Amino acid sequence: MKTPVAAMRWRRLDTPGHDDCTLERNDQGHALHGTAVYRHAEGTAHLGYSVYYDHDWASLSGNVGGVIGERQVEFDMRRKDVWHLNGVPLPSMHHLDLDFGFTPATNLSLLHRVHMKIGERMALPTAWLDVDAGTLTELPQFYQRRSDSEYAYEAPMLDYRATLEFAPNGFVAHYPGLWDADVTAQP
Repeated sequence: MKTPVAAMRWRRLDTPGHDDCTLERNDQGHALHGTAVYRHAEGTAHLGYSVYYDHDWASLSGNVGGVIGERQVEFDMRRKDVWHLNGVPLPSMHHLDLDFGFTPATNLSLLHRVHMKIGERMALPTAWLDVDAGTLTELPQFYQRRSDSEYAYEAPMLDYRATLEFAPNGFVAHYPGLWDADVTAQP
């Protein structure tokens, strides 16, 4: 049985675009489904995505499909001790969280799974999908909880550092320089 839990729409800030997603509860845990459309160097990117979580918010599998310009992309990720990308095992990828680099939606599960106290800082690396490179690699990340709704965030590999603001539904509401929740057009 599927039960809708939350929905969010974002405006992309670094290039024209938007992202809509929904979160549902199901018998296995939760499922996230969305679509991101944005301007890319190769033309328009139109990517549909899903991530499936267990009851403890650990990522079980995910998929991304669509087009970037005229290029068709399809990625299937499954965790069986280690992550598999399109059927190929990645022996060094043991992380519990999938992170899709083109959407803010996947920040949701990590903070549901890890309950941080205000002031606490944690290293929370993810299995990061780079759709341009077609790779699933480790992304070192650090979060420090600043308040009920704010986390200092660092991704040194991407040279990104900011304070992320989260909405009451658990999704990122403000991702400085990249995404803002579009409260005028909630899905």
